[in-house]
Amino acid sequence: MDSGLTDYKAAVDALFARTGSTAKFGLERTSRFLEQLGNPHQRFDSFHVAGTNGKGSTVATLYELLRSKGLSVGRYMSPHLIDFRERIVVDECAISEQSVIDFLDRCAPDAERFGATFFEITTALAFHHFAESLVDVAVIETGLGGRLDSTNLITPVAAGITSIGLDHREFLGDTEESIAREKAGIFKNGRPGIIGPVSRAARQEIVAVGNAAGASLIDAQSRYETRDTHLSMDGTTFTVAHDGETRALTAGLVGRAQAANASVALAMLESAPPRYRITLDEAAKILPQVSLPGRFQRVGNMIFDVAHNPDGIRSLISTLREVIPEALPVLVLGVLADKDWREMIRELKDVATRMILVRPPSAPPSRAWDLVEAERFAHSLGINAAVEREFEKVVESVARSNEVALVTGSFHTVGDALAQIGKKAF
Repeated sequence: MDSGLTDYKAAVDALFARTGSTAKFGLERTSRFLEQLGNPHQRFDSFHVAGTNGKGSTVATLYELLRSKGLSVGRYMSPHLIDFRERIVVDECAISEQSVIDFLDRCAPDAERFGATFFEITTALAFHHFAESLVDVAVIETGLGGRLDSTNLITPVAAGITSIGLDHREFLGDTEESIAREKAGIFKNGRPGIIGPVSRAARQEIVAVGNAAGASLIDAQSRYETRDTHLSMDGTTFTVAHDGETRALTAGLVGRAQAANASVALAMLESAPPRYRITLDEAAKILPQVSLPGRFQRVGNMIFDVAHNPDGIRSLISTLREVIPEALPVLVLGVLADKDWREMIRELKDVATRMILVRPPSAPPSRAWDLVEAERFAHSLGINAAVEREFEKVVESVARSNEVALVTGSFHTVGDALAQIGKKAF
C-alpha cells in the first residue's frame, strides 16, 4: 500500500477514535482550538444552515448558486458517504489527504490538551482549510442541533433552518419545541435568520429565540412562495412567486421538499449583502445543476437515499409514490441503533415486496442495530423481511439483478453500497 495512503488512513482512523465524545456539548473547546489557529473562521464570510432534514440539499444549492457568481466557495457538510474528505470542499476540490495529515499532526497536542472531540477537530480543520484557501465565502452545515454545535462560532451573513423533526432526541429534547430552540441558536444579532417550513409550535419557539438574539427573521415561503411541484427521476419542477414575479424552476435534486429547500436558499441569499444575491433568471440556469450523492440517486437499477429518521423516510416514500407508483421489488435497509428504526420500518411496510435487513460495515459497533430484533419486528407487521449478514454480497447480488431496489436507512448504508459498486462521492 502507498505510504501516503497509509498515513492518511492512520490519521483519519485516529480522528474517528475520538467519536466517543460526541455528547460533550459546548463551544469552549472549539473556541480555544480556533484561537490557537488564529481564528480562521473570522477570515471569510459564511452562510449557516441547520435543520432536521434538508440541510444537505440546502447547502448544496447555496454552494452552486454562490459558485455561479464567480466566487471561491467552501462547503462543510457531514457526515460523509465514502471518504472523510467529502466533508470539506473548496470549488469542487475536496481537501487533500496531505492537508488532512498535516493539520492533524500539527494540532494533535492541542486536541489532547483541550479534550477536543472528532467533530470539533473536523470543524477546526474545515475553517482552517477555508481560510488558507482564501475562499470568499463558505456554506456551513451544523452537525447536531445548533446552539452548542461546534460550527456555531461563526457569525454568518445569513442563517437558515430548513425543517424541524424528532431526531437526536437524546441530545436535543423529546419535542419539536425543544429541538427548535436548539436549532434556532444559530441566529445572530443583527443578521438575517431564515425559517423554512416548520410546524406552528416549532415556529413559535424559533421566533422567540431569534427575537431574543436580535436576528432579523424572514419566512422563506412568504418571500419565495412555491407551488405546482412535480417530480421525475431527473429532478423537481416547481413555480416560484417572488416580488410580483412568477418563474418556473427545476432543481436537479428529486423530492417535494426540494422546492422548500430552494426557497430557503434563495431567501438566505436575498437577505445577504448584494454580492451574494441571485435573480430568479440566474437561479433557473443553476438549480438544474445541483446534485448531492445519496439523495434519491439512481444508479442503474438501484436508488440510493440517506433517509435516516422517520421524517426522512416519509419524505422518501412520498417521492417514491410519485416517481415510481408501484411497490418496489427489493428494499435494502440498514439503520443505526440510536435511530427510531421501528417507526422507519413501520413507514416502509408497503414500499417493497421484500425487505433485506443489513448492517453496513462502516457503522460504528456501538451504534450497530440488532438485526434479529429488527427482523422480529418486521415480521410482526407482516413484512417479508430477512437478515443478510454479508453486506457486500447483498449489494453485489442486487446490482446484478434486473429488479429495481432501494438502498436506504443511513449514510453508512448508502455510502458503503455506493463504494461497493465503484461509485465515488466526488
